Amino acid sequence: MKTALVIGAGIGGIAISARLAKNGFKVTVFEKNDTPGGRFNKIERYGFRFDTGPTLFLMAEIFAETYSALGEKMEDHLDLIRLDPTYRVYLHDNTIVDLTSDINDMRVQLDSIEHGSFPAYLRFLSEGYRHYNLSLKHFVGRNFINFFQFFNPKNIPLIFKLKALTTHYKNLTHYFKDPRLRALFSFQNMYLGLSPYKALATYSLLQYTELAEGVWFPRGGMYKTVETLVKIAENLGVQFRYGTPVEKINIDGSRASGITLSNGEKINADLIIANADLPYVYSKLLPDNTMSKKLNKKKYTSSALMFYWSVKGERSKNLLHHNVFLVDHKYEESFKNIFNDLTLPEEPSFYVCAPTRTDPSFAPPDGDSLLILVPVGHIDDKRPQNWDYLRKYAKEYVLSKLSNLGIRISSENIIYEDSIGRLP
Repeated sequence: MKTALVIGAGIGGIAISARLAKNGFKVTVFEKNDTPGGRFNKIERYGFRFDTGPTLFLMAEIFAETYSALGEKMEDHLDLIRLDPTYRVYLHDNTIVDLTSDINDMRVQLDSIEHGSFPAYLRFLSEGYRHYNLSLKHFVGRNFINFFQFFNPKNIPLIFKLKALTTHYKNLTHYFKDPRLRALFSFQNMYLGLSPYKALATYSLLQYTELAEGVWFPRGGMYKTVETLVKIAENLGVQFRYGTPVEKINIDGSRASGITLSNGEKINADLIIANADLPYVYSKLLPDNTMSKKLNKKKYTSSALMFYWSVKGERSKNLLHHNVFLVDHKYEESFKNIFNDLTLPEEPSFYVCAPTRTDPSFAPPDGDSLLILVPVGHIDDKRPQNWDYLRKYAKEYVLSKLSNLGIRISSENIIYEDSIGRLP
C-alpha cells in the first residue's frame, strides 16, 4: 500500500487526506494544533459559540462534490439552511439594503437609491452568471504554474469574456451611477482580501453566487463541515496526529521523501502534501531559498481585526445573520489605508455575524454571540503599527457606530471577549 503524509489538518488537508485514503493510500495527517480545522475552527465559552474561520457557506455544489468523491452524500452530514436575505447592508447615510434573491424586493430597494437601476442590476447578475460558469469550467481547480500557462492562446478569448483586464469597481461604473450601489456590489472582494479597485471584474461571480446560488449555513455551525469530514476521513482509515509540529520536509534528490517532526522523529512516505501557507512551506519546511525569496517579494492580501463578543442581554432586532457596515463616502480612501498604508482606516467598514438569528443554540437565551471583522492592512515588520491601539480604536468605533444605528451594546454587557491578538 502506498503511503502519504499530509502536513496540516486545515479543511484542505482533511479533504485531500480522505480522497487519498479513498483511493487506496495509507494516510497520516500531522497537525501542530490540538484540534483539526486550522483557521476553520471554533470557540466555545460559557454557552456561547463562535466559528473562527469562514462564516459564509458558498458554492455548495463544490462541497457536495467532495462528499460524493468520498462515497457520501452531503445532506446526510450537513443540515444546510439557506439565508435569505443573504445580508443586511448599512450604507454610510444609514440607508439599509437587504440583499435578497427576491427580485421584486430588490427592484424596490435599488430604485429607491438610484431610480431605474434595476435593469442594470439584472444585466450585472447575468454577467456574474457567465463569469461563474466560465471560471468553474476553465479555471477553478487548476494550477497555473507560470504566466504562460494562464495566458495561452486557448485562454486569451476567455480572459476577455471574463473581463480579466479591467477592475471590478471600474466595471461597476458601467452599471450604476450611485457610488452607494457600486460599494454595495463590490465589498465582496474583501472575502479574498482584495481591493475592488484592484480585483478583476471577473469577481462579479461572487454576487451572482450569493444571490442566485445562495448563501447557506450548516445547522450547528460552519465547523460542522470540519467535524464531518474528519469523521469520514477516519472511517476511511486516515490517522490524525494532533499537537505534532513538522520541522521540515526531507528531500532526496529532486523529490520529497519524508518529514522530520519537531521531536526529531523522521517518517518516510511515497507522497508528501503540505497544506500550510505556501510562503511558510518554502521558508520553513523546504531548503529552496530561491523560491522563498520570490514569494517574499509578493504582495500579501489584507488582514483583519477579529472580535468575538459574548453579549448578555436582549438580541438586537436590527441585525440579521450577516451584516455589513459600509463607509462608501470614503470608500476608495479606506482601501488605500488598508492596502497602501497597511493600517486601519479612520472610518473603517466592518462586518458583524450574528449566527443566533439562524441557530439559537449559538448563545444562551438571554445572550448573543457576535463576531466582528474589521479589515486592516497585513502585518509588515518594516512598517510597524501600534496594534494594541488600533484594536482599541476599532472596538470603540464599532460600538459607537452600532449604537448610532440603534444596536446598543455596552462594554459592560460583553461578558467575554476574544480577539485575534491580545487586548490589554
